[in-house]
Amino acid sequence: MPPPRVLAIGAHPDDVEFGCAAVLINEIRAGAAVKIWVLSLGEAGSNGTPEIREKESRKAAALIGAEVGFEDFAGDCHIEYTPANAIRVAREIRSFRPDIVLAPHISEDQHPDHAHVGKLARDASRLARYGGLADLAVQTPHTIQSLYYYSVTREFGARPDLIVDISSARELWEQAMLCHASQAASRNYVEMRLAATRSLGAQAGVEYAMGLYMNDPVLLDRISQLPGGARHF
Repeated sequence: MPPPRVLAIGAHPDDVEFGCAAVLINEIRAGAAVKIWVLSLGEAGSNGTPEIREKESRKAAALIGAEVGFEDFAGDCHIEYTPANAIRVAREIRSFRPDIVLAPHISEDQHPDHAHVGKLARDASRLARYGGLADLAVQTPHTIQSLYYYSVTREFGARPDLIVDISSARELWEQAMLCHASQAASRNYVEMRLAATRSLGAQAGVEYAMGLYMNDPVLLDRISQLPGGARHF
């Protein structure tokens, strides 16, 4: 099988780096083609201009070996969950043709854009495969294999559906997060994320681990295809 193509979608320039970049590093090291797609430039943020934040995002993507692209969905704090925006995301899915899509968790958190983007990615992943949708008629339909949600800066009450060992990616992931120096000016987001992954890693019996949340159940022929559970405490 050829290496997978992975599309990681973020509402703001640092969402993917803080939320799931360690997972992406593991995939890139295994040969995957990864694109980070950002739907605003963080215009409403208290620290850093849009120009600075775009540069930080480009630097982080280059560091981990990912492609990065930006799209204007009306700006930070104005990303709306609408059918028109879902179709725009579906166009990107048809263009990049990913096997795997990663998006912010659809549960409400500290910023409404996160959940909106997660829901847009969920809807777009379905719309992208509809052959009769006139809005997408100029592109060939595309069906992804999997959609996973990531947490941006905090963990949710529900335990993750998947736990990824990111111990070998931790150092490079930290460097990628540190590229977003403007966002660390007021809060130590880097240590927040490292602490969360240390804690989850301790529970799973590894040094660092990152949780993901599944949109769909996994299909198996035999339950023995899955490795053992990640409970080591």
